[in-house]
Amino acid sequence: MQAKPSTLADLRNAGIVTSTEIVSAIDHFVRDPAGPPYRFASGHTLDVAGILATEMPGETLTSRTVLQEKTFRTKVAAAIMAAHPIMP
Repeated sequence: MQAKPSTLADLRNAGIVTSTEIVSAIDHFVRDPAGPPYRFASGHTLDVAGILATEMPGETLTSRTVLQEKTFRTKVAAAIMAAHPIMP
């Protein structure tokens, strides 16, 4: 039986991806939601926009207060931690 692909949380727990890289992936998405998938130093890639289109339909990046921004970033972090990055 083949092992199931690792989630981003699994990769973080294994030390393959760092917390700093995860914050960078979120920052990358917030700066440019239409940008390319985020590539981690390990070579794994993650299409944050694609994940959020499925997990958080209707969410936008416009007209946010500071509190809304923090809440949004928390939602993004939760969604991507459960995602399965593409292996190098």
